[in-house]
Amino acid sequence: MKLSLHVPTPLEYFGALVRSDRDFPLLEATTCIAHDEYPELDVESVLAGVDRLVQRLQRQIPTDAGPMERLRRLNDFFFSQLGFAGNVNHYMDAENSYIHVVLERRRGIPVSLAVIWLELARALALHAHGVSFPGHFLVKVGLPQGWVVLDPLTGRSLGMDELAGLLRAWRQTESAGRNAASFDPPVGLHLQNALPREIIGRMLDNLRELHRTFDEPVLLRAVLDRVLLLRPDDLGALRERGVLHAREGRVDAALRDLETYLRRVPRAVDAPAIGELVLELRARHGGTA
Repeated sequence: MKLSLHVPTPLEYFGALVRSDRDFPLLEATTCIAHDEYPELDVESVLAGVDRLVQRLQRQIPTDAGPMERLRRLNDFFFSQLGFAGNVNHYMDAENSYIHVVLERRRGIPVSLAVIWLELARALALHAHGVSFPGHFLVKVGLPQGWVVLDPLTGRSLGMDELAGLLRAWRQTESAGRNAASFDPPVGLHLQNALPREIIGRMLDNLRELHRTFDEPVLLRAVLDRVLLLRPDDLGALRERGVLHAREGRVDAALRDLETYLRRVPRAVDAPAIGELVLELRARHGGTA
């Protein structure tokens, strides 16, 4: 009897990693995102490289170091010795979201730097979490004296006044100049622990916006495939992928996505427009669904 072994595709591999929230492998899953542009990327070698950084850091930590000392040593190692920082000159570069590139260049955006920083922090048994703060991803660490919120671009701790200022600035940008202060929620509501699924979702949403902005349909579709594995109920992503399929002439795929969208949200604001597109696609398809 001939044995047939199925080698998972990069997308299947990613889907297996994000299927359950139990023991979610954040570093591995976020590293896999780069397969869309680097299909030959060896994820295991990237993880091994981070393990080596962990070992270097652990050798610098006294056995009797308390949480504050471990945090201080971590930040010195990450920001001073290794030189990680924000990629301020090329902030809109998609490679800021590719963990292997961030590790190589020591440059990234807040959420990608946070993923690596959190891996090191947890190796030191620090009680660390990501914080999906609006407009600027943060990290926080629980210390005996309370929580400390840090900027993953610099390692600097942020007080409540600074956090409130960041929130106001983001609200003003989002409201296109309207008075945002009247609907500012309390800062504390934005400091909850970010689940690993939420962290990788934020990374994918960043890439989704970049590929949409720079009109990169192949990469955008690849990101949407991952978003829908991560968040199967993301109907906005389903609709966007369907429209993208239609734009690129993949009628069968477009009909699957768009008809599913209409079944699930028949009263959506854009349902009439999507319905017209579906009729057009059916006509192109010979009148069958």
